[in-house]
Order: sequence, then C-alpha cells, then structure tokens
Amino acid sequence: MKEQQIKWLEIKNSDDICQFMEQMCYFHDSCIKELKYVSGAYVNDELSMYPINNARTLKIVIQRQYDNPSMIELQFEDLKFMKLFPAGIEYTCEMQGATLLIMDNYIYWGDSDELSEKNFKDYDGTLICAKRLRWRAIDGCMGETEFYRSLK
Repeated sequence: MKEQQIKWLEIKNSDDICQFMEQMCYFHDSCIKELKYVSGAYVNDELSMYPINNARTLKIVIQRQYDNPSMIELQFEDLKFMKLFPAGIEYTCEMQGATLLIMDNYIYWGDSDELSEKNFKDYDGTLICAKRLRWRAIDGCMGETEFYRSLK
C-alpha cells in the first residue's frame, strides 16, 4: 500500500489538545489497531552497527466507530517512553476514553479518560510520553488488513 499524502496536524498546546480530543470524541469507542516504532539504530550490509536511537518515532493506528475520521494515525516524535498493556483475549480492548496532556514540555497520551497530572505517571494502562505529537486522518483502510505491512 502506498502511503497516503495527507496533511499532518501538530498538537502544540492546550487549545490544540481540546480541539483534537473533541474531534476524536475523547477516543470513546476506539481501539489501537497497530503500532510501529523506528529507533534509528541499524546494522548495515557489512554488519557494522549504528547504535544510536536518533529517531525514536512511534506511530499508532487507531480505528473508531465514528465517521470523519474513522481511522487516524498518531505520530509521537522523540519518544521518551511507552508502556503497553494490551487487554488479554478474555477482555475487550475498546477505549471508553483517553487523556492527552502537556506536562514538563512533554506530551502524554493514555488510554483512559480518568487520568490527570497527579496520577499519569503511575497509571498501569497504555501510556505514551514524547516531545511532539502530530496526527492525520487515514481514508480507505478500515478493517483488519494491516496498515504497516512489510515489503515482500
């Protein structure tokens, strides 16, 4: 699949957060579909290693039971950390809500709407912290087919 040329929208401040979260209905009835992490480190054909995590970019595809947009991609840049706690097969994984905050010059996103600056770092669900966040709508890719596919 060729990557769509859709404009990225950056989350820079509290006003951007409010507008984005309202547009996403606070991620109610949404699910994390896929993740892709690029560290920046690699080993070349001669087996020499470039061992520096200079990219630290996390991309996440989220699908929603809402129109316009039904699918979005979040891109966290200069990732500080990510804690992933996927629900087991005996549970459902839809989000009832999410939280997005800016604290100490970092953007925090968590898969619960019950988070605040006081309890964010102690949260035991999925939590992401990065320097920057941008997002875009993705059209025509709903369903189970993988968005981030390997070349064959």
